[in-house]
This record gives sequence, C-alpha cells and structure tokens, in this order.
Amino acid sequence: MKICILTQPLEANYGGLLQAYALQTVLKRMGHEVWTEDRHPARPSFSEVIKSKVRILLGPIRHRYYPTERYTRIIRTNTDKFIHDYIRTTEPIYSNDKHEFQKYDFDTYIVGSDQVWRPRYSPYLPNYFLDFARGQNVKRIAYAASFGTDKWEFSDSQTMLCANLAKEFDAVSVREDSGVKLCADYLGINAEQVLDPTLLLERSDYIDLLGKDNIKKSDKKALFQYTLDDTPEKTQIAGLVRELLCIEPDSVSQVSINNFSYVGPQRINECVLPSVQTWIQSFIDADFVVTDSFHGTVFSIIFNKPFIIIPNSNRGQTRFSSLLKLFNLQDRMVKSLETVVDVVEQPINYNEIQYRLDEERRKSLSFLVKALM
Repeated sequence: MKICILTQPLEANYGGLLQAYALQTVLKRMGHEVWTEDRHPARPSFSEVIKSKVRILLGPIRHRYYPTERYTRIIRTNTDKFIHDYIRTTEPIYSNDKHEFQKYDFDTYIVGSDQVWRPRYSPYLPNYFLDFARGQNVKRIAYAASFGTDKWEFSDSQTMLCANLAKEFDAVSVREDSGVKLCADYLGINAEQVLDPTLLLERSDYIDLLGKDNIKKSDKKALFQYTLDDTPEKTQIAGLVRELLCIEPDSVSQVSINNFSYVGPQRINECVLPSVQTWIQSFIDADFVVTDSFHGTVFSIIFNKPFIIIPNSNRGQTRFSSLLKLFNLQDRMVKSLETVVDVVEQPINYNEIQYRLDEERRKSLSFLVKALM
C-alpha cells in the first residue's frame, strides 16, 4: 500500500522529527511504501520579503537578529541531515490544494501525530482533515492526532467544515484522552486513544539509530536539561536538582534558532543544533532529566530515566497530563521549587511502567493494522 503521512512541517524539532521517523518506520515494517509530506508554509509575498529584510537590517539596532534563509539552513545542518537520511519525503509542497500528490497515486493518507489538529500550529487546518482528498477512492486515517489542549480552539466555520471532513475518515485515533471527548463533542465522531508514534518503537530501535553496537553510558554523572522555553524559574529548578544530586549539566548545549536573535551571524557556529543522535545520546547519558517538553518526557520514559516535568501551558499542558496519567506518573510534574525535593527523592517503578507501555503499544499497533486492512 502507498501511504502518505501528513504531520507538522519537518523543522528543527527533535520530537517532531522522531515521531515522523517512528511512524514511517512502523508502517514500513508492516510492508507498506511510505512517504511523509514535506510541507512548507506558503511562499512569502513580495511585501513580506521586504518586511523581513527590513527586520534583518534593524535587528542589530534593536539588539535582536533575524536569521535569513541562509543562516537558518546553517542552524539546521544536523537536523536537516536526519530528515535526508531517515525520513522519506514527498517533493516540497507549498500550496493548500495538494495537486502535487496526484503524481504519487497514494492509496492511504494518515494524519498525525503531533498537534496537527491545533489551529495555531497547522499551516492550513482543512488539509489535516484531508479536504483535498474529497471524492478520491482512498483510505483516510488519523493516528495519534493531537489538539494539544482540552479546550476547543476551532472557529465556528472551522468546526463545521472539519466535522464534515472528519466523518469521512475510515478510522480516527488521538493522542490525548481529552481528544476523545473533543472528537465526540465537536466533530461528532468516535475516536480511540493511542500512543505517540515514538512510543511504538523499542528502546533498542533508538540505540540502533546511533549506529553503534554497544552504547555505553558515560561514567560521569550528568543532568540533561531539555527545556524549550527557558525561564528563571526553570533555571532555578534545574539548579536545585543539580545541587540535590551533586551532578553537573549534560555537555550538550541547548541551542536553538532563538539564540541567533542574540548572538547574530558572527557566532552562527554556536547556534547549530546538535544532531538527533546526539540528542538521543543525552538521554542515555543522563542520570536525571529536567524538561518542559512532551517528547523530552517521552524519551525519559523510553530510557527509564528519573525526571521532572515543568508544565508548559503555552505549548499545551494537556499533552503532559494525559501522558503522565497513562503511566501513573502525575507526581513527576512540578510547578514550584517547593515541590522539587519530594519528586527528586521519589523513585520511578519502571518495571510497572514497562508492562503498561507494552500493553498500550499492542493496542496502538492493533489500531493501525485494523485501520489499514
């Protein structure tokens, strides 16, 4: 079967890249031919290009720099290489009508995972409900689609259009338990909760991805702080964990495109993101993880690491709550310094969690198999 996966644009986001890689890998192992849509935002208009160039020129004056396309490519050197090496993509797609898909003659479209059903993140929401496939004799599946929140964020017009499109799907699954209710209440469809694609693969699959026969943890104790949105409070929490456990930060610097805003082109080499493999290795080496990332939490679980989650409400706190509830780990979420000590001292029973993970993995894979029949 020829399958196209529609997910968020493949950019410099470790969790986003690995969930795309994982779903494609699982489907390939089932014997299917799989592509992931290489989605890009619509090309900027002439006026938008001019405004962008003005911002770049004014950047140093305002003590902020804006990366050009050239600098963005440099920053994403390693993450783009991962896409090239491990994710089979369609040709770049910029439009919303998807006429470009006709040349592939796909049998099935799978929407997911990540926050594909969250209006603020999806380039053009109706595409993620397969509006372009209306009238085509194809399978329509949603796998672990996420709204990112337990609140309904669609406009009235989006709700009406997407509800009609959702009813044409052959099978629908969502990542969060709250998504099941949103589907019933606003889209008028039944949905099943399944695992994020990254959890469909075994720990050994990620170790194999590193290209080493035996991955050995460093002898030096380390804290891996993977925070997407740094704040003074998060820095304080990570500092307290280091103090309590007498460990030092991981050697992997957390750099991002945002860093370019402050250091500019003269220090572009400091802004190059570490490779996906290096990011995975950081979990292997870590003695403890502090994160505000959904996939930072996922990979802490995959590699059986003690961790603390600092909720990230702007990016969707429901994602964390649903994941933690699934594995009875709600107490790993901290909101203040006062609660850190108790969480750090509380061990995690990974034998029990592994049993639950194996069970949920079987259910999620069963959903995919049945949906593709």
